[in-house]
Amino acid sequence: MQRFALDHITAIDTTPVQLAQAARDAGCDGMCLFMEPMDVLPLMPKFDIYGDRGARAETRRVMDDLGVSLDLAYPFTLTGRTDVSAFATAMECAGELGAGLINALLYDRDPARRLDTFGRFCDMAEGFGLRVGVEFYPPSQVPSLAAALELVGQVARPGQVGINVDLLHLMRSGGSIAELAAVPEGCVLYGQIADGPAQAPENAELEASCERLLCGEGDFDVAGFVRALPAGCPVSVEIPRNHAVGSEATAMRARRAVDSARAALR
Repeated sequence: MQRFALDHITAIDTTPVQLAQAARDAGCDGMCLFMEPMDVLPLMPKFDIYGDRGARAETRRVMDDLGVSLDLAYPFTLTGRTDVSAFATAMECAGELGAGLINALLYDRDPARRLDTFGRFCDMAEGFGLRVGVEFYPPSQVPSLAAALELVGQVARPGQVGINVDLLHLMRSGGSIAELAAVPEGCVLYGQIADGPAQAPENAELEASCERLLCGEGDFDVAGFVRALPAGCPVSVEIPRNHAVGSEATAMRARRAVDSARAALR
């Protein structure tokens, strides 16, 4: 049976401890955690596991008790003004929570500076015992699978630095499952699933962060996507449905999302 992790935006109205509990309730062995609330995710409750070490320790204790691991830690966003050293606390936190990967989004428009900053970021992550997954995203400066492959090839750290492939982003960037299946071994480290209509909505950013379809409700080949990932590649269920927050309990929303993913693979 495919192992799944529950992504934080699937259960957007949870603290880290509550996310771990929602993941276990949904039958997930992992979770993908926003380690700090963000203004772009206003439904996420306020919490502090950077400054409050007691809260951080409690999160790890609950995760261990429930048998839920931290597959992927957010947010690490690199821009033209990024000071890589400012990520020290976040990387320390990710390391203490046992993160399998930290997720990197790159927005710097200067190619040389972008590569230099990313290289230093990867150096720093390795110092904390962390691997890096580059998430390509059409509005970013790494907008496609091909661009992510180029970047990962430039830093040349197989197994340590690779790609996080989100099925929605693959489809919206004009990519294909055949393209994913042809990626060289060792380059893809993570996969994220959701469904969506063949035709992108007018507000693609809203779709990505707030409103995705349950697996089976749209036109994406979810099963084909999972088959195209490397054998044993971890997968998360990233299906925000913000319209249901408040009218549907968090645990129910999480279970529906994960159950839809399981059904799509049968």
